Amino acid sequence: MTEEKSWILYDWANSAYTMVVTSTIFTLFFKAITENVLGAETSTAYLGYANSAATAALFIISPVLGTMADYKGFKKTFFVFFVMLGVVSTAFLAFIPANQWGWVLIVYAVSAIGFAGANIFYDAFLSDVAPEERMDAVSSYGYAVGYIGGAVLFIIAMAVVVYSYTEDSVITVFGAMRASFILTSLWWTMFSIPIIGNVREKNFIEKEPRFIKKSFERLWDTLKNIVKYKRVFVFLLAYFFYIDGVDTIIKMATAYGSDLGIGQTTLLLVLLVTQFVAFPFAILYGRLAKKFSAETMIMIAICVYSVVCVYAYFIRSALDFWVIAILIGSAQGGIQALSRSYFAKIIPKENASQFFGFYNIFGKFAAIMGPFLMGVVSEVTGETRNGVFSLLILFIIGGGIFFKYCFKNRAA
Repeated sequence: MTEEKSWILYDWANSAYTMVVTSTIFTLFFKAITENVLGAETSTAYLGYANSAATAALFIISPVLGTMADYKGFKKTFFVFFVMLGVVSTAFLAFIPANQWGWVLIVYAVSAIGFAGANIFYDAFLSDVAPEERMDAVSSYGYAVGYIGGAVLFIIAMAVVVYSYTEDSVITVFGAMRASFILTSLWWTMFSIPIIGNVREKNFIEKEPRFIKKSFERLWDTLKNIVKYKRVFVFLLAYFFYIDGVDTIIKMATAYGSDLGIGQTTLLLVLLVTQFVAFPFAILYGRLAKKFSAETMIMIAICVYSVVCVYAYFIRSALDFWVIAILIGSAQGGIQALSRSYFAKIIPKENASQFFGFYNIFGKFAAIMGPFLMGVVSEVTGETRNGVFSLLILFIIGGGIFFKYCFKNRAA
């Protein structure tokens, strides 16, 4: 298997964690085991604390480990470490007693750190596996197969859960949920083997004496001289705003649909359809980027999301919600994949891990402002549709910065 295909397959591997653990079954599992202990509101708050703790840990370690990983041999080492941290802790979720909900949260937070930590070095490997002219296509194929991989395991896991509700089931609902964690861990492990075995570091810095101290010095120099990397800094600023809007819509779409009175079965079906729509469109965005430029396609995706915010304000029926889901699916993979490849093209290749550490931080902390904005506006106005509409400002700011400093200079 080629390096490109091995790299792409990891998106298939780790997307199972996003779909099964982060987005659906773990939340249902945790809410179920704490329903009579903490109450609905408190359990949601504690789940939020766990996610915040994982984000805070990544905020601290990402730039430092990213900088160290630029030295020869460390990128692969750190990648394997975080993959193993993620798969082991995900599997371990299946064996913690239900009454030990505190440990469940801690292990979940560790699995989230493993997942996101591995992604730093996975993204940084893009500059090793693909020449600059193929980065858009390779990144897009990665996201595309990731959507399918995540959806396939999600369907398998949900089939096991649904079976557990039948009269002739030999497994309990909790047992089915625990089985889904083990399935996710095995899936993640199995499809990570190609990238671990086939992908090699090509862009690196030779190891030097006192490299740990040197790593901190290099990190500090980058922070002090960020103006020297104006193109990188401006893109990250634009990315911070527009990806905040993207992530908020992805995370809050189900809640919005629920507020509209759309049933849970329909919402799960919409989630799956969005994944399958995202698959061809992610590839299409990659191909069109080759013809029209990545900057152009990112701007188009930002415009599509802006339309989603406006459309959501006028939504009146389940059909409108389906239209919004398809619009989201058409742009979701493209904007994520091309943002990753665009960033990989504008950073120093030998410092890819360090810079993707910053990329990861901007992406993670972007997930704070959007939900807060949507929540405040929805609460103050008493209308969820107003909260969704308020996200338009994030796309206007992010799109405006990107258009002025990146899109207009795309030929440079």
